[in-house]
Amino acid sequence: ALQNEKGSSLTSTGALAVRSGAKTGRSPKDKRVVAEPTSEANVWWGPVNIKMSESSFMVNRERAIDYLNVQDRIYVVDSYAGHDATTGRLAVRVVCSRAYHALFMHNMLVRPTEADDDFEPDCIIFNAGCFPANRYIEGMTSSCSVDLHLGRYSKRFQRSWAEFVILGTQYAGEMKKGVLTLMMYKMPLAGLLPLHSSANEDADGNVTVFFGLSGTGKTTLSADPRRMLIGDDEHVWTDTGLFNIEGGCYAKCVGLTEEKEPEIFRAIRFGAVVENVAVDDKRAIDYDDVSITENTRCAYPLEYIPNSKLPAIGGHPNHVILLTCDGYGVLPPVSKLTREQVIYHFISGYTSKMAGTEEGITKPVAAFSACYGQPFLVWHPVKYAVMLAERLEKHKATAWLLNTGWLGGAKGRRCPLKYTRAMVDAIHSGALGAAEFAPDSVFGVMTPKSCPGVPSELLDPAKSWADPAEFHATQSELASLFTKNFEKYKSEVADDVCKQGPKVT
Repeated sequence: ALQNEKGSSLTSTGALAVRSGAKTGRSPKDKRVVAEPTSEANVWWGPVNIKMSESSFMVNRERAIDYLNVQDRIYVVDSYAGHDATTGRLAVRVVCSRAYHALFMHNMLVRPTEADDDFEPDCIIFNAGCFPANRYIEGMTSSCSVDLHLGRYSKRFQRSWAEFVILGTQYAGEMKKGVLTLMMYKMPLAGLLPLHSSANEDADGNVTVFFGLSGTGKTTLSADPRRMLIGDDEHVWTDTGLFNIEGGCYAKCVGLTEEKEPEIFRAIRFGAVVENVAVDDKRAIDYDDVSITENTRCAYPLEYIPNSKLPAIGGHPNHVILLTCDGYGVLPPVSKLTREQVIYHFISGYTSKMAGTEEGITKPVAAFSACYGQPFLVWHPVKYAVMLAERLEKHKATAWLLNTGWLGGAKGRRCPLKYTRAMVDAIHSGALGAAEFAPDSVFGVMTPKSCPGVPSELLDPAKSWADPAEFHATQSELASLFTKNFEKYKSEVADDVCKQGPKVT
């Protein structure tokens, strides 16, 4: 990258600083899935998975390959999605024109060992993101296109594989999330549950899974120095336990300090990639500078975290924590969920989109993302939610809703990280499970009356508001949004799940 990419440089920590060009976040509206015979009946078609014809895909594929063929230098990375070689991993080949993209995927996927001498790709990514898509091709809406073909068949090789074609965006996260999308489709076919989640493990082998969208604390809470990190973003729950899909971490950098997140801060060293950060004339990174984007990122290998577990495989989860960042400030900071509530809240996937996560988002906005990863789902959300509930029941795991958002409303303050960590510690120790609970009057979830290390008044969201009337009005407003959002799923879920929605007065 230093030799062949203009503008790349080493920072004072040794990490490679790069720019992704005009696109500094994902472009979900430009994602397309080919409607082809082997998968068409399984795909949840709509605004998440927009249909694309085989002919349009082949035009984009030809355009990408033509671009790659005329480059003086291209990069090929062969790695795996998944640490467990016995169940569910996929072989992924990346072909790209930028060295930083190759290093990024070298960090983010599971690198082959000497024993892996029979590499045959299950997926090929043609990343020609430096070259635009043709906007006049049928189905295109811009010069950016991220296209997935789930069943490309080769007569020459007498086999099928998946293919991604990337045009018009150099944001590296498109490759990472493309692999997750493929796993979201492939794993349920084998009876395995893919999860957009982080996971860690204590010394006794007890595993906790954290679900959540970007900005909810998924990476931060899983990077616990007292526990082994299995992974910070993508996993699969199998019949024998859990494995990490990735070989690295992709952490947000905005506001990063060694004091708050020492493991992530120290992982930004030689071999890591920092994307769209500001670097001064002494090569130091300014983590508070968001002049390029608020979605500054760092990609580093999992082993850069000192307490990471390799290979990244764990047992069946003991606790599952659904993370939300409630910008309205009305959800309890922590609550315990029943089986039906897990399905309801997992399908709802409520959070507040944080600034910089996607283009055009400049302040917190209430959002619902099914299964806490709607842009990456391929099957209908109910399929994933029911599979999750069945596994929780079978393995007797507890489920929690943890709100890392605001106290006292949008104009208040975010829940201090030390209290959020204390709640997680109480879940792990069993102290929170043994507490006295009372149902939330509107959302129905069971909220504890006490938690070690947390002021009791903080556990009741109403007590953080100066004006009780304003609190109840805001609470009703959010409840109405929950109800309206769930209408599109009601016909697909059981009545006892529908009844877990908030009671709007």
